[in-house]
Amino acid sequence: MDHDVRDKKTLNADDVFRLNFIRPKCKYVFRRHYRQGLRSHIMEMLDPMDVAREKNGVVSNGIKWFPKAKPLKMLRIFRTRFDSIQKAHEELHRVLIVASFLGPAGYARSNEFLVSYLWNDRHEILLCGLQEYIEGLNIEPWGFLNTERLADNLLRPRLGSRATSSIGKRALVARIRTSAEAFVRHVKDMISKTGLIPDLAGDGNLILTDAGDIKLVDINNISPVYFTPRIYLDNKGYPVCDKSVEALCEIEKNLAATPPDTSDRLYQTFLEPGRMLSVSTIEKEFHRNLNLAASRTE
Repeated sequence: MDHDVRDKKTLNADDVFRLNFIRPKCKYVFRRHYRQGLRSHIMEMLDPMDVAREKNGVVSNGIKWFPKAKPLKMLRIFRTRFDSIQKAHEELHRVLIVASFLGPAGYARSNEFLVSYLWNDRHEILLCGLQEYIEGLNIEPWGFLNTERLADNLLRPRLGSRATSSIGKRALVARIRTSAEAFVRHVKDMISKTGLIPDLAGDGNLILTDAGDIKLVDINNISPVYFTPRIYLDNKGYPVCDKSVEALCEIEKNLAATPPDTSDRLYQTFLEPGRMLSVSTIEKEFHRNLNLAASRTE
């Protein structure tokens, strides 16, 4: 490749097929997903027949429509550089921790794998994942989280998709609340037993499926939880732990419809007003620097 795939701002299909570990005669179509993470490239893996129907349209009951091709899988190519195979295996182990605590209903299942990436005449370790495609609504923890409204949105046909929930509104609302309760319980259990929390705050990291299940799709950004005054920042300078705890509280309060326990050590530590104000300042600076970096590359 002309540039290291880990440094490129975005990838396209040609970039993917130039990777030494992708077969040149691969039968699938790769397309850049609208959502790109700071830590990974996300490519849709599509059936060529579905792409053709999307482009040329199909006739149904005398009406021509253009069904959007749904990904068979999501190919994630991570930007992380590993200086040893041990570090790479540690990263894989953290993903397994998320899977074991959230369970199949709580996260987008993914087959993570390590490849030998040929770059600049040398082989380096590269982490990739083939993740299941989850269709539904993005959950914005600081938006208007309301089970009734979310159920209405799931029951309403969405642009480019004919998929809607197959159950009634009352049952769907109950399902969302049950899923939220289980999700919060599992994340708290993960925190108490491992001292780790997944990133619940990133844009599009949580999706509400048509069946009413909350699923985590970004399973690779996992933060340590330190019960100290120090605000932990990830390698991008984001207060991921604090914001994830804030998001967890919002899900518990608004989707699980359960009043958060104010005596909970987790919430007492991370939702202390002075600390939250400091976190907000750090977050604003993070986004300001991110926007400045993006403007320099345009």
